[in-house]
Amino acid sequence: MPVLLRGQDSGNWSNPGAALAEEERGRVLSAANAFLRQAPQTITSVRAVRSAGGLHDFYSEGDYWWPDPKDPNGPYIQRDGMSNPANFTAHRELMVRLSIQMPALTAAWQLTRERAYAERAVEHLRAWFVTPATRMNPNLEYAQAIHGRDTGRSIGIIDTVHLCEVAQAARVLLRGGALDDADARGTQAWFTEYLAWLTTSKRGEQERDTKNNHASCWLLQAASFAALTGDDGVTGYCRTRLQQTILTDQLAPNGSFPRELARTKPYSYSLFNLDIVGVSAQVLSTPGYDLWAWRGAEGRSLEQAFRFLMPYVADKSTWPYKKDVEYWNDLPVRQPSLLFAALAYREPSWIAVWRRLDPDPTVAEIIRNHPVRQPLLWLGSA
Repeated sequence: MPVLLRGQDSGNWSNPGAALAEEERGRVLSAANAFLRQAPQTITSVRAVRSAGGLHDFYSEGDYWWPDPKDPNGPYIQRDGMSNPANFTAHRELMVRLSIQMPALTAAWQLTRERAYAERAVEHLRAWFVTPATRMNPNLEYAQAIHGRDTGRSIGIIDTVHLCEVAQAARVLLRGGALDDADARGTQAWFTEYLAWLTTSKRGEQERDTKNNHASCWLLQAASFAALTGDDGVTGYCRTRLQQTILTDQLAPNGSFPRELARTKPYSYSLFNLDIVGVSAQVLSTPGYDLWAWRGAEGRSLEQAFRFLMPYVADKSTWPYKKDVEYWNDLPVRQPSLLFAALAYREPSWIAVWRRLDPDPTVAEIIRNHPVRQPLLWLGSA
């Protein structure tokens, strides 16, 4: 990845790894020290009584579905962009908890090499993916169910986008020798099985073939899990798909994502989708295969996508489209892809923007759409 010289108020990023470590050290260690005191908790600790699955099956309910005032006991109806707080979210919340705590602990170990951080991070992996009594089944057959309509839907696969940074953290631990053979085999076996389900099941194929941020999230998951499991075939497929399908189909020549702009939360969805494709480029790129440099028809490029949105990240008041129906005041936040793009395109001013944004939002919906939070784990990833 290209490096930057000192610029504006971005700091000295001529050595990105060292600069990022200095930037993140206090934040990471503060969080990790708190997480050392909290034991892992998996979905088996909260039974989902409305689920058609069992104790080990992840379950969630569609966010934008509500009781029908004309038929309160009948099938739910949709209110796009409006989350129903009465729907079951406990399993998703536990997965988000995992995705916050385990990568932060791993980043702390990466910074300090203090064994306690790695040991607690590995405990999370063991509980979720290895131990028979607490592990999650490696599929998402019962995600985003709708009362009276569906016991689970393919679009529920977006819920496991929060496992992408968990998988990346596991790679860091594995490369650093912090995973013993049993935990490494067990974790990789779980992600191998889940990746097979993601790429071959009917629900997985349906999610892959969507046309918006859901397809982007499918790709980031497949790419991240393939990186952990060493599946070169899926990795190659994801590289091709990111260029020829995701970016080609979703990007307008001006760098916008028209399908996200058409939603009731156009700012949020545009930021989210940009973050997902940016992190995908980060995990899939190698020194000899730079997806950040991709160029498509009619001027489409990943660079153009960032150049389109960055002015509105720097100053949201200039946003020329509709305001989001929810959480308008809570965005933007410090998405790692903004940093990765700044380094790739030699834009010190973007680092300055990234540095002043909130790295640890507290609003649940914003956290849910901020699945990658530890850029240390991704910068210069193998």
